[in-house]
Amino acid sequence: MPRPQKPRRIGCRPAYDCFKPNGVPMARLETLALAADELEALKLVDQQGLQQQAAAAEMEISRQTLGNILARARHKVASALVNGMAIVLAPPHEKE
Repeated sequence: MPRPQKPRRIGCRPAYDCFKPNGVPMARLETLALAADELEALKLVDQQGLQQQAAAAEMEISRQTLGNILARARHKVASALVNGMAIVLAPPHEKE
């Protein structure tokens, strides 16, 4: 049985609930879900330029956990862009 997931501190709320290729109806697109902690990791490291250690402290998780979340998020975003998929953003349910 896996360990329960440690709560993450999520500070951003997405402005929209999905991003999709222009001109294609949502019903015709494959979707890829981006979790709230994945969006937060992308925001802290890639947008704000924080080092992984500082971003991990901000989210109240270990640096290795942040690295795993960040790798998962980057893979999802790259797959969606390359394959023309919609990215659906999950609302945060974690501790603020």
